[in-house]
Amino acid sequence: MNPIGILGTGSFLPSVVVSNEEIAEGAGVTAEWITRKTGIRERRRAEGHQATSDLAAVAAQRALDQAGIRAEEVAYIVLSTSTPDRPQPPTASFVQHLIGAVNAAAFDVNAVCSGFVYALSVAERMLRPEPEGRYALVIGADIYSRILDYSDRKTAVLFGDGAGAAVLGRTPASQGLLSTSLVSRGDQHGLIGVPAGGSRMPASAQTVASGSHYFRMDGRGVRAFVQENLPAAVHALLDSAGVRPEEVRHFVPHQANGVMLAEVWPELGLPNAEFHLTVERYANTGSASVPITLDHVHRGGSLAEGDMVLMVGFGGGMAIGSSLIRWSRTLNARPLSDVLRDRRPVPVAAAAD
Repeated sequence: MNPIGILGTGSFLPSVVVSNEEIAEGAGVTAEWITRKTGIRERRRAEGHQATSDLAAVAAQRALDQAGIRAEEVAYIVLSTSTPDRPQPPTASFVQHLIGAVNAAAFDVNAVCSGFVYALSVAERMLRPEPEGRYALVIGADIYSRILDYSDRKTAVLFGDGAGAAVLGRTPASQGLLSTSLVSRGDQHGLIGVPAGGSRMPASAQTVASGSHYFRMDGRGVRAFVQENLPAAVHALLDSAGVRPEEVRHFVPHQANGVMLAEVWPELGLPNAEFHLTVERYANTGSASVPITLDHVHRGGSLAEGDMVLMVGFGGGMAIGSSLIRWSRTLNARPLSDVLRDRRPVPVAAAAD
């Protein structure tokens, strides 16, 4: 049976652009400081009426349209987010309703910023025993602007809002997903998190007054974790797949911090890979950053048939997810005009990009 690969990609960035100048004063820094420390110049912010599912639904529909797949043909929707619409039901169920994927099983995955790769692995394994003609939607979507303390320079300057998606299905032999590695370090769970709002510290007037409902991060600890663990994770993945580092043509990382990524890049030892960044324009969009960047690379025409693409996410938990895919350009299995004629419209605001 042919392997599982990516048949289409999509992304959505809200239309509201927030510059460094708008963030800097409240965080007690300058716009120049933000750029110098992070490589970020601007980010997008969801409008008041937009929830995570709204962004995710647009990205998902764009991926379906590109792949030439109707929503009714989707068997699984796996949505990665750490900023769900509500504690329950899963945000994926809202997306299922918005796009009309009436035959899909829909659920969420939360591995914070590594979540898209985790969700990709889950969906790929669920599709393996399925017959030809069964598809999965994998989505990463986050609205971090709702959980930021804008006086905290460690976090306020880093994050933006957005969503990215990929359609999975059968690809030609020797292409598709070759290997995935998921690593968790629960002993490092204290580096990133939102203290309040769960069963250990339920939301209350007291937790709001103390700011415990905001996202918190030990920036130096996260940087040390990435520098110590990311190169080893990448090398282990390549070894398990029997792929030489020089065979990798594209590196699509989680867009955590442009400066930090530039520092760790030489340690990865990928001499022929193009290093793809969107962090300057969109900042850190959480679990959406890998699929947003992949979609921009794909739609920009950079991916050729057979190219080896390495995607890596890392984030709270702490966790690292890495996936290696041999790219296939086998898209639009059915004429796109047929799909556009048959599909239901997504009842959310039109995208700016």
